[in-house]
Amino acid sequence: MATATLAPENISLVRARGCRSREDCLTLYAQWATTYNADLTDASQNYVAPTVVAQTALKFYSHARGSILDAGCGTGLVGEALARGGATTIDGLDLSPAMLKMAERTGVYRSLMLGDLTQRISKPDETYDMVTCVGTFTHGHVGPDPALGEFVRVTKKNGLIFATVLGEIWLSGGYEAEVERLEADGLVEVISVDLKDYRKGRDRANVIILRKL
Repeated sequence: MATATLAPENISLVRARGCRSREDCLTLYAQWATTYNADLTDASQNYVAPTVVAQTALKFYSHARGSILDAGCGTGLVGEALARGGATTIDGLDLSPAMLKMAERTGVYRSLMLGDLTQRISKPDETYDMVTCVGTFTHGHVGPDPALGEFVRVTKKNGLIFATVLGEIWLSGGYEAEVERLEADGLVEVISVDLKDYRKGRDRANVIILRKL
């Protein structure tokens, strides 16, 4: 019996994972924004992480009906999936103006803002009931510090944080250590860390759920 073969990697995704600076990311996403969704959600790439995380988050009914920050929102794939499940108060933040323009077209965001997740988020403490972050903790993008701590800061007490971390950098990138530090410092309860499909059939990510204490 013939063995099924994977389609070639998307060239823009290869470039994304090879980014070495903020400027690299801005240049790439300015060029990729208009075809990003089509490139990654078709059968050849099968980028299911936005739907997986949104469906998980929506199980926490009261939080999902509150205010949500979609951090690293990109073109709005997570926001759209949340909105389909009934979420109505979603703010998006992303580094790329071009990606934010695409997110605006979805019509699901209350507000959209430019922001760099390697820096402080320009929101007051305890603003959101929930924070989601999908596809940002990956090669060539955002490290665990200060981003995870910032998510905790802008989340209300007892609020929830949902994030994906590409499986192959969970340990080497320092994400596990940062989650453990936040827990040891009494800032969060780790509800779960589960390895799930990221691009189905290609790679997986740890989906982390944290509750702010």
